Amino acid sequence: MRRKPKKRGGRSVFQNQPQRQAGRSSSRRTTSLQLDQVSFSTLLEKLKTVSSWSPTWRACLPLAALIVVVFAFSASAQTGTKTVEQLESELKVGMDTMWVMVAAMLVIFMNAGFCMLETGFCRQKNAVNVLSKNLIVFALATIAFWLIGFGLMFGNGNGFVGLEGIFGLTGADNSPAVGDAYQGAYGSLNWTGVPLAAKFFFQLAFAGTAATIVSGAVAERIKFFEFLIFSLLLVGIAYPITGHWVWGGGWLAQMGFFDFAGSTVVHAVGGWSALMGAAFLGPRLGKYSDDGNVNAIPGHNMSIATLGCLILWLGWFGFNPGSTMSVGNGSAIAHIALTTNMGGAFGGVAATATAWMVLGKPDLSMIINGILAGLVSVTASCAFITLPAAAVIGAIGGILVVFAVTFFDRIRIDDPVGATAVHLVNGIWGTLALGLFAVGPSEAAGALYSAGPAAGLLLGGGFGQLWIQIVGTLAVGGITVLLSSIFWIALKTVLGIRVSSEEEYVGLDIGEHGMEAYNGFVKDTSGSAGASSTIGTASGLAEY
Repeated sequence: MRRKPKKRGGRSVFQNQPQRQAGRSSSRRTTSLQLDQVSFSTLLEKLKTVSSWSPTWRACLPLAALIVVVFAFSASAQTGTKTVEQLESELKVGMDTMWVMVAAMLVIFMNAGFCMLETGFCRQKNAVNVLSKNLIVFALATIAFWLIGFGLMFGNGNGFVGLEGIFGLTGADNSPAVGDAYQGAYGSLNWTGVPLAAKFFFQLAFAGTAATIVSGAVAERIKFFEFLIFSLLLVGIAYPITGHWVWGGGWLAQMGFFDFAGSTVVHAVGGWSALMGAAFLGPRLGKYSDDGNVNAIPGHNMSIATLGCLILWLGWFGFNPGSTMSVGNGSAIAHIALTTNMGGAFGGVAATATAWMVLGKPDLSMIINGILAGLVSVTASCAFITLPAAAVIGAIGGILVVFAVTFFDRIRIDDPVGATAVHLVNGIWGTLALGLFAVGPSEAAGALYSAGPAAGLLLGGGFGQLWIQIVGTLAVGGITVLLSSIFWIALKTVLGIRVSSEEEYVGLDIGEHGMEAYNGFVKDTSGSAGASSTIGTASGLAEY
């Protein structure tokens, strides 16, 4: 007897099917389809009720997906589980490396500041030459410092020069290991826990800065090719040797000489090299009269020069704070940034006031150089001094730069941008100021540093640290003058370093590069009393 179909919810599961069935298999397919329809309808009703939950189920989907991914990754990495200490160590290395790389990029960007500053301070007929020098010098510095400079400066060796890993970063290295755990050719950098590539990149930025300083002092009359050769020699030989003495674990470092970010190592070395270059080149045509008068040769674009100053000021926050080469707890970086800014600010204000009183007008070029002088002045001591001390050091630097510019003119050293007054004079002052204002090491909570220079003379530390700073300043200055003089004399004897008078009159843009920076603009050939913008009647060329 045929069984009647069961009812479900008052409704037969077969009531919508045809009355005739074509066999048992057909009945199974029909039954399965009907059950699927019922199940889908039931599921849809349940999902509709889920949407009323709080928070909504849609908002939970990303979290659920994240949980699935995390657990999947954890399952695939069960064999390589790391401890909390290992993870913390890797995180620290990553953060320190990122900080060092960003700081290095800020320092490299300072090359744009030097470009703008020097271009604005020089005449328009030499703008292409100035830009070309500043641009290519960093490329050459990269090559020279990679090939030999870094190894000479930081390689393990004696008190005077590095001897291991000299060529092309080929020395053994297990960075980012630090302290006694470091086993490699560059032991003088074992205090910073970043990869070797990061160490090199940061130090390269400093090496390029030293070479760029020279460019401004020899502008508007030096041959392009000969300047490039000197830059290679400076970055490849002279700068690394003196740098090894201070930052490479050399004899000055062992004596207790301190230069945190390079008042001596970078700025004074560049300044001494610039001074010797300007001396061997001689002044620009028309700069000094036979009766001893100094003729002003104004720059052609003070807007660009001001922009260059602002770029340099910004870059200094990579230059000085970046020299920690570690994030730490951030307090040291913040303090160094403040002392750096304080030095620049007080240097600019002091130079403005001094120029106003001495020269009768608040000369913009003096304001610019005053800011830079203040920044250079605090570079050696920025990590070891208080904010009031930074203000005093920067202010003195701003005053010094005004008198230094007039002094170098008096002894007929022609420096179109004031590089010697800014970097040499204030590099020396900044190095000595550390021996006067350093607070001294302390283990107390909130102390600036626990290991570093002894307290300065003005803070009750006696003459000890100041004497060491004096010795270091004289030693680095002496060897830099010797080596740079050898380089300049050799180049002058073999190749000649100065362009012809005709080329200087028409401008190095045309003479050295065959192009103009401002093509299509009308040039100002009008003369002015006491200025160098007079017509070169002998050659029929205007010195504009």
